[in-house]
Amino acid sequence: MKLLADKTALVTGASRGIGRAIARRLASAGATVVVTARSLDRAGPFAGTLAETVALIEADGGRAIALAADLENPAERDGIVARAVAACGGLDILVNNAGIADYAPVATMPMAMFDTTFDHYLRAPFALIQQAVPVMKQRGGGWIVMLGSCTALPPGKPYDPFARHGGATVYAAIKAAVHRFTQGLAAELLDDNIAVNTVAPSTAISTPGAERFTPADYPTEPVEYLAETALALCHLPAAQRTGLVAYSLHFPLAHDLPVHTLDGRNRLPPPTIPEYAYAGISATGE
Repeated sequence: MKLLADKTALVTGASRGIGRAIARRLASAGATVVVTARSLDRAGPFAGTLAETVALIEADGGRAIALAADLENPAERDGIVARAVAACGGLDILVNNAGIADYAPVATMPMAMFDTTFDHYLRAPFALIQQAVPVMKQRGGGWIVMLGSCTALPPGKPYDPFARHGGATVYAAIKAAVHRFTQGLAAELLDDNIAVNTVAPSTAISTPGAERFTPADYPTEPVEYLAETALALCHLPAAQRTGLVAYSLHFPLAHDLPVHTLDGRNRLPPPTIPEYAYAGISATGE
């Protein structure tokens, strides 16, 4: 029996990049996955559509349902969980992945950019969690996964060029809030057997939305390690695994976790931690 057989998952921002990878890995583990984003069958400013994600999952032998929604639109955001439940008969897993990173120095950042960053990474997940928790309680438990970032950790001294000129301060501060939100919500929902964890890249992952911030020669990590880590956060009872900030390369090594391709059929080599990875990462996620 597959690990997530008979489970249903909702993955936001699943038309491309990290969201698509997580959706594929959850589906390969047996979950019925509802994928949502704005781009149903026509790509927006970045490559990738929900239709393409569904086709990949079905080609892997999994099941997926595409529901287009713009999470910046309150009416669409506040109805997506109900639509997912109606399509699948319930909801066990919520992955809050959607968001587009925008970087600018604090001194010159437009307020609209600040508001959008906050809405993508805190307001929308907050709203979806409030909708999902009652459904999960009725089913006796569930799993919530947030997307974090190694930029949430404080920059080391002496400050490197990215810390001084990269414009990531607001994005990083909100991701730090996501980490703390995860830890607090995990405590609140422990008695309901709803696990709340964060998954984050150990370094950087090349995605359509992030390529403009990543130098062409930067050695990005394969997305499969993050997708496998996300899967590991979606099956154990909350009493056994909750309140973690799990980093994609560190977590599999610390827990001797085998990593598979997104279709679940083949094993990949154990990850290696590059020298430039942030030294303050907790390997176990605690």
